[in-house]
Amino acid sequence: MKRARLGRLLGTLALAFAGGSMPAWGKSGWDELNMMHGVTNVSTRIYALHMMAFWVCVCIAAVVFGVMIWSLIFHRQSRGAVPDVSLTHSTKVEVVWTAVPVLILVGMAVPAARLLVKINNNTDSQLSIRVTGFQWGWRYQYVGSNVSIISKLSESSTAASMMHSGISPTSVPHYLLSVDHQLVVPVGEKIRLLITSIDVIHSWWVPDLGVKKDAIPGYINQASFTIAPNKPGTYRGQCTELCGRGHAYMPIVVHAVTPAAFEAWLKQKSAAQSEAAAHAPAAAAASS
Repeated sequence: MKRARLGRLLGTLALAFAGGSMPAWGKSGWDELNMMHGVTNVSTRIYALHMMAFWVCVCIAAVVFGVMIWSLIFHRQSRGAVPDVSLTHSTKVEVVWTAVPVLILVGMAVPAARLLVKINNNTDSQLSIRVTGFQWGWRYQYVGSNVSIISKLSESSTAASMMHSGISPTSVPHYLLSVDHQLVVPVGEKIRLLITSIDVIHSWWVPDLGVKKDAIPGYINQASFTIAPNKPGTYRGQCTELCGRGHAYMPIVVHAVTPAAFEAWLKQKSAAQSEAAAHAPAAAAASS
């Protein structure tokens, strides 16, 4: 019975590290042990590179610790082992332990360099969005349209975060990871982000998209992603640069929809904001 349980546990661990599907009873827990595949081509390749490096490290550890354990068992003093004091130098051994790590590093560096080039390729984008960080939220401006969105922590998370609010954070869906206005993007299209800040350094990070880029005042960083056409949904991230007392209250929520749904949403949002801008002078005059 114990062997069967151990076998199931080892099989589950191997499946988790290999990126396979997990049993329903432990999916949320196992997800924290490894990187996620994500929903973009770049995030998938980042995961594959991570797994390659992981298994290389596993193989190295197996060889090194295997030799150590074998030496401890079969060359111990109780078995009559005698230290060899004559071996002081071996050119062959030095060549081997120098060449093998170099080959391993080169073998890992080549795909890593190719991936870095792909990550930083922001050309041929189909939609550009200006992302501006501020204390504490995000502003999204769709380039080529008048649509602009201010995204802050949702009211439910804000209320639960107040001291003596009496609201349990566990009762709030996506506590500290929900916003009042989501960033809406189409699937299957390359999105380019122009990321900056108006006060201090922030960092725009959504792990499912494979994007993490600093928002620096006075400087524009670029990032891009393409969500797979069959992966519409909601993807969450956070600011990952300590930016002040409200740093924990700067979530990022990206809502991916079909291109047709995105066009309809963009037209509706543009019309609503144009109407609001047209009524703004009259409302200001009336209030004065």
